[in-house]
Amino acid sequence: MAGRTPGHGILAPENNDKREQLIEMLKKAYWMEIETVMSYLANSINPDGVRAQEIIESLRQDITEELGHAQRFGERIKELYGVVPGSMDFTPEQKYLQPPEEQTDVVHVIKGVIEAEAGAIEHYNRIIEAADGVDWVTQDMVIEILHDEQGHLRLFEGFLREYEAEGLA
Repeated sequence: MAGRTPGHGILAPENNDKREQLIEMLKKAYWMEIETVMSYLANSINPDGVRAQEIIESLRQDITEELGHAQRFGERIKELYGVVPGSMDFTPEQKYLQPPEEQTDVVHVIKGVIEAEAGAIEHYNRIIEAADGVDWVTQDMVIEILHDEQGHLRLFEGFLREYEAEGLA
C-alpha cells in the first residue's frame, strides 16, 4: 500500500493478515451474490403457471438488490486494497438454484432460494465475526446486507409454507 497508512484498525500494517482474510471472505460473498443474480434471472424468466407469478415478481425485485450487494462487496474489497475478481475466477456452486426440468415446478425454485439465502446468511455471519473489533466498516455493511438476506429468506419460507399447507410441496 502506498501513501499514509492509519496506525490502527483494519488498514494498520499489523492487521495485514486479517485484512487479507476479510478480502477473501468478501470475494466469496461477491461471487455468491453474482451467482445468485444469474440464478434468480433464469428463475424469474423460466417458470410457467398462474401460481408462478408472485415468485417471478419477487425474484425480479431481488435481482436488483442482490446485484447491489455484489457492488457493495466489490467496493469494500477495493477499499481494503484488494482486487475485485474478474469472470475467469468464477466457479459456480449453486446447484440447488438451477432451473427445474418442469417449468411449473415452482416449489423447486422456492426451495433453491431458501437454500441460497440460508447459505448467504451463514457466510455473512462469519464475516461479521471475523471483522469484529478490527473492521467496523465491513462489519456494519455486512450487518445491513444480512438484514436484507434475512428478509428474503423469511419471504420465501412463507411461500413454501403456503405450498405445503395446500399439499403442493
